[in-house]
Amino acid sequence: MTDGLFETPGAQTPVGGGEFTMAAAAGRSAPLAVRMRPGSLDEVLGQGHLLGSGSPLRRLVEGSGAASVLLYGPPGTGKTTLASLVSQATGRRFEALSALTAGVKEVRAVVDTARRRLANGERTVLFIDEIHRFSKTQQDALLAAVENRIVLLVGATTENPSFSVVAPLLSRSLVLQLRSLTEADVRAVLLRAAADPRGLAGEYTVTDAALDHIVRIAGGDARRALTALEAAAESSLDGTVDADLVAASVDKAAVRYDRAGDQHYDVISAFIKSMRGSDVDAAVHYLARMLSAGEDPRFIARRLMIHASEDVGMADPTALQTAVAAAQVVQLVGLPEARLALTQATVHIATAPKSGAIVAAIDAAQRDVGFGKAGPVPPHLRDGHYPGAAALGNAQGYRYPHDHPDGVLAQQYPPDELVGADYYRPTDHGYEREVGARVTKLRRIVRGTR
Repeated sequence: MTDGLFETPGAQTPVGGGEFTMAAAAGRSAPLAVRMRPGSLDEVLGQGHLLGSGSPLRRLVEGSGAASVLLYGPPGTGKTTLASLVSQATGRRFEALSALTAGVKEVRAVVDTARRRLANGERTVLFIDEIHRFSKTQQDALLAAVENRIVLLVGATTENPSFSVVAPLLSRSLVLQLRSLTEADVRAVLLRAAADPRGLAGEYTVTDAALDHIVRIAGGDARRALTALEAAAESSLDGTVDADLVAASVDKAAVRYDRAGDQHYDVISAFIKSMRGSDVDAAVHYLARMLSAGEDPRFIARRLMIHASEDVGMADPTALQTAVAAAQVVQLVGLPEARLALTQATVHIATAPKSGAIVAAIDAAQRDVGFGKAGPVPPHLRDGHYPGAAALGNAQGYRYPHDHPDGVLAQQYPPDELVGADYYRPTDHGYEREVGARVTKLRRIVRGTR
């Protein structure tokens, strides 16, 4: 059962060195990225940290590894390639499922087949592409087979397994993180494809400027780079691939982002920390990444409102007003125009003086409440708008501040056990410098200590 992903190897297929491979078997009609899929570990680029001598992944590819693995990394980094190489490991049968089409029934069928093979001394490698799309029930159906090594699981995912794979399956597998290819790696992939008989076979002249352009837009994705090269080559009328031809053939650069997985959390975290750190350019960059990837602008607006208070607060009270206004623009106008208001709020927060005093104040107050410091409300502050309130002593002796010329007077407001507690401690940043002096004066008046 291959689900169209790989040929099921009967006799072992020679690999490497320009020899016949499964990728080459697809013929010249196959996409360039498929034809150029590495046929041996020597052709794999960018994952040296996982392929050292004796490493679990190398032993798996060479046919001696026994641990199930989850290959986690961005698109175009070699997850399917490595699974294909595992399929050629001697002494193993290979099964492949796609999480997009397979259900529990298909999973159990593969496991049953693997169990019969194991009784005859044959091991089975089960490759599951996009395993993060498997439901919990589907993943649970694999547990016993993986734990008892009825199958050796190789799962591929672009999403952090910590978010997308159930804990029991996660604990039974090695998680190996593939890295985005470096610019040098992508360039090497392109040069190989331009010259290799499996690829363009030297039939096109690819300029350095074209290579530079493809490397830039590929974003570390070998598949995207090869697709761009192929598209440009197909458009060439004279056998030359230059930068202008690439630009005309390819839309825009890849954006590394997913709205449900770790990229979502990583990018929004970097966005927040860049604003907090006053790096306006980095903050605008991460905003652009979110917008380009289709992030919900309402989510971005919510984060801006939160951090206008959390990271700026009273150092610049207008930051919150700007953030709220941006959220209203998102609601009333929508994209693409609302991107300008989101950018304005981002720039405002990033460039504003910073203060964490608001967070510290409410955290300290809630901590005291959690410790039980929540005594009775002083009688003179209690509600007096009902019959019998005066007889209970409620609202008696309350002094109305507006009756005083300064609008502030000495009077106890907190419960007895919190008299003198200072929760809000203004910084000397921005407007909060003025607030600090005012708070000190008000405390002296209200507490009667002036």
